[in-house]
Amino acid sequence: MHAILTDNSSMEAARARALGRGIRLEILTIAWMLIEACVAVGAGIVARSVLLTAFGIDSVVELLSGIVLFRLLTGRTGETAATRISAVLLVLLCVYVLLFSIAGLLFRIEPESSLAGIAVTAIAIVAMPVLAQRKRRVNAVLQSPALRADIAESISCAYLAAMTLFGLVVSMLTGLWWIQYVAALGLLAWLVPEAREAVRGGE
Repeated sequence: MHAILTDNSSMEAARARALGRGIRLEILTIAWMLIEACVAVGAGIVARSVLLTAFGIDSVVELLSGIVLFRLLTGRTGETAATRISAVLLVLLCVYVLLFSIAGLLFRIEPESSLAGIAVTAIAIVAMPVLAQRKRRVNAVLQSPALRADIAESISCAYLAAMTLFGLVVSMLTGLWWIQYVAALGLLAWLVPEAREAVRGGE
């Protein structure tokens, strides 16, 4: 009996430590996503880059997701509204990427180079997989479906950052301005499934 109580106490202590680490990781995620979103959207607008702006808007969605998970881990309520907002933003983002990419190609709207965009996407490529790995260790204890989804979003962010960085760098080095629009359309391979899942989750 004593051994069972000891085991239960150890499991509860491990869970409490994991929960604390999870909360700290979500705070870090929220802080980074806020920076990433502001830099990417701002730089994208200045450079007239659909690709970079789309990456920034997706960061806003992930920022909302981080806030939702933080509220879950801290035992708060109000997740439904944020989930619905994320779903709407993702759907609008898909429409934005599709329409503005096609318009940019048809009317030859040439985006400018963006060193800030290159910097923020390069950091995301390195930082997000590391963050995802740490969250994975936490979730090995917590076994949270919500945290598992958040881990997938962190990995998705790294893929989106890689494609965005590719488009920005190739466009800047070669002068092939249309590469950015093609890369932006390529983002839809990740964004459309995310939007579909978010819409289902918000119903």
